[in-house]
Amino acid sequence: MTEAIINLETVNPIEFFGINNSKFEILKRKFPLLKLLSRGTQIKMTGQPEEVAAAQVKIGQVIQYLERNGHLSENYFSKILGEDEQGDGATEEPIANDILVFGPNGKVVRAKTKNQQLMAQVSEKNDIIFAIGPAGTGKTYTAVALAVRALKNKAVRKIILTRPAVEAGESLGFLPGDLKEKIDPYLRPLYDALDDMLPSDKLNYYMANRIIEIAPLAYMRGRTLDNAFIILDEAQNSTDLQLKMFLTRIGASAKAIITGDLTQIDLPKNQKSGLLKATKILQNIDGIAHVQLDEADVVRHRLVKMIIRAYDKEQVREEELEEKRNNRL
Repeated sequence: MTEAIINLETVNPIEFFGINNSKFEILKRKFPLLKLLSRGTQIKMTGQPEEVAAAQVKIGQVIQYLERNGHLSENYFSKILGEDEQGDGATEEPIANDILVFGPNGKVVRAKTKNQQLMAQVSEKNDIIFAIGPAGTGKTYTAVALAVRALKNKAVRKIILTRPAVEAGESLGFLPGDLKEKIDPYLRPLYDALDDMLPSDKLNYYMANRIIEIAPLAYMRGRTLDNAFIILDEAQNSTDLQLKMFLTRIGASAKAIITGDLTQIDLPKNQKSGLLKATKILQNIDGIAHVQLDEADVVRHRLVKMIIRAYDKEQVREEELEEKRNNRL
């Protein structure tokens, strides 16, 4: 008889064992001649040497898959255990290329539209991405998912999420509370996205240890953001100097996604959006990609697409009227 112990410290034990040990029961049925015991993050196996060796190979394949992807369905768990070695790729579950990251309880976060998928594709080969489009197109959500994926894959050491504290003409001074309480409402969309992608205990740990930082754009001045995935959200509300400051903060081994909606600029009338200028002068630079999202990418209520279309038509009409007025002068 041979005894072996396998450690599961590198994966989520719940993902390995399954809810109510459902996957562990599948493992037991696959190897009925083995005595299998689960103790916390360990599996103890007792049986004939060849049976123990075979189980170690299959369990190792499951662990490798979970280390890469974080989630494994029961069906594919069974498939791994039931298949013999078939060379490279034998243990890879066929995952659609629109899957960005697995959230809590196995929730799948996908790139749901063509341009969201394009954001994911260009992020592999570019260090800076401008994602421009109207509300509801998933710019921020997709960017946060890509950042979480990079952190889980250890491609970066931290995530930094920032946005200008400017909204619809309101003033921070008129909001109640201290500075953090004044700023948090502006950053709420970033918190909401993270809640969808990370368990609350892990998110709290990352925030407490500054592995994930959320801060107003003004707090980026003077910093060098190295080995990080950085997202500047609502960049249309940053001035030219602010956006230049942000872009020049990016250090080695860092990636950045700048999102914005050029139809919803909330800056005072005497200030111009830095995003419009940046998207013009930073074209055709190797390593910088530009993704334009549109109404086809809207993933909110069906009426949002119609609202965007109506506003676009009205904007065109107003521009035509303005041009006619100027021609009369």
